[in-house]
Amino acid sequence: MDDFQILINGQWVAGAEDSFDVINPSTGSAFAQCPAASLSQLDQAVEAAAQAFNSWRHSTHEDRCQRLLRIADDLEQEAETLARLIVLEQGKPMALALSEVMGAVAWTRYSAQLQLPVELVEETPTQRIELHRKPLGVVASITPWNWPLMIAVWHIMPALRAGNCVVSKPSSLTPLSTLQLGRIIARHVPAGVINVVTAGGGFGYAIARHPDIHKIVFTGSTATGQSVMRGASSNLKRLTLELGGNDAAIVLPGTPVEQVAQDIFQAAFLNMGQTCAALKRLYVHESQYQAFADALVVIAERQVIGDGLEPEVNFGPLQNLEQLELVEALVADARAQGGQVLCGGARLPRPGFFYPPTIVTGVTDGQRLVDEEQFGPVLPLIVYHDIEDALRRANASEMGLGGSVWGADLEQAQALASRLESGVAWVNCHAQIQPNTPFGGWKSSGFGVEFGLEGLLECTAQQLLFVRKPESE
Repeated sequence: MDDFQILINGQWVAGAEDSFDVINPSTGSAFAQCPAASLSQLDQAVEAAAQAFNSWRHSTHEDRCQRLLRIADDLEQEAETLARLIVLEQGKPMALALSEVMGAVAWTRYSAQLQLPVELVEETPTQRIELHRKPLGVVASITPWNWPLMIAVWHIMPALRAGNCVVSKPSSLTPLSTLQLGRIIARHVPAGVINVVTAGGGFGYAIARHPDIHKIVFTGSTATGQSVMRGASSNLKRLTLELGGNDAAIVLPGTPVEQVAQDIFQAAFLNMGQTCAALKRLYVHESQYQAFADALVVIAERQVIGDGLEPEVNFGPLQNLEQLELVEALVADARAQGGQVLCGGARLPRPGFFYPPTIVTGVTDGQRLVDEEQFGPVLPLIVYHDIEDALRRANASEMGLGGSVWGADLEQAQALASRLESGVAWVNCHAQIQPNTPFGGWKSSGFGVEFGLEGLLECTAQQLLFVRKPESE
């Protein structure tokens, strides 16, 4: 097992607490030990970031841009190593892990080249008013286990680009790829600009309450986001919260099944369904309900399930036992209420946390599998008779991350999509995100945005510069 350490002020140090196991989801067994930082080491990391901020905040935009571009080059050069580490700790197939690394490269390069605008508000003979953007200070990143490298990059790179210093705390289930990311970043920035601390449960709340952290970017469950928000109130930290989602998709009557079934399957089962903005509820008109169910079953049964390091595998395990047990409970509840499991529906009899892609019909709103976020490889199909009723049911969720409408009539689909109560509304696609498009949720799916200029501005405070000109003689 590799010897991993935490990063504080440019130095790699052992954790002060007992180390913990990192489990390979394909085997259910530990493959590495991860250091556990103490609260005292958290204080040291925050202090290092605060000290580094005194000079980093004055670095030029060109300097930060070039440093991030060099980081991106190193990420690309080490893509195979990073991807293998992601497979071992997260479970996804190697091709998807490589895609995650290359996505991280693309996001880093995009962040590097963003420019912080200075907005001229007013210019008159007597006064000039400008709106500037300034870095905040110490930004904490708390990331989940589903896309461990990609989401860390989403948090860290805009913060660095804006002139902040970062303390990163990855999930204790998938800490190693983030530690390796920290190693790469640390090559190219001054000591203290990036710090990575790993620890078990409960550490995030200490970050939320820390008096010298000025902003938190958090991706995870709604319940944990609420806890972070309560802790952050102690010193009015700024927050960007990307929380849970229970994304609905509405398929309009007359949609060509053969043209969209593969895309719908991919949107629902991306990363074995462990994606916040995955398609999680599929509303299909009664005229095509059975046709879509049959088409999705055919695709599900084509998937090759196994260890992500095996060459032909394209469908891996769930990341952890707790998530597997939740998926089992939701499917069992659907069965008990008359749902029909058309394929899958039971964990595989082998080591690891394997659950096959599962299609369930005969379920409806008010049942757990429809109302709760399954965050796993199960897709419920809900029949509808009236489009307005389908929209009402899609919007009834307390979550509002994303949603989509599928149909041959683009004008009709776009009009309906614009009425979805979600931060992103897609037409004939789902879970499509880009570095240049802002992404964030409504309702209990969080607030604030990531990506694009809007995401960069979330890492800053505005300062209005009001200049009264001297009277001309």
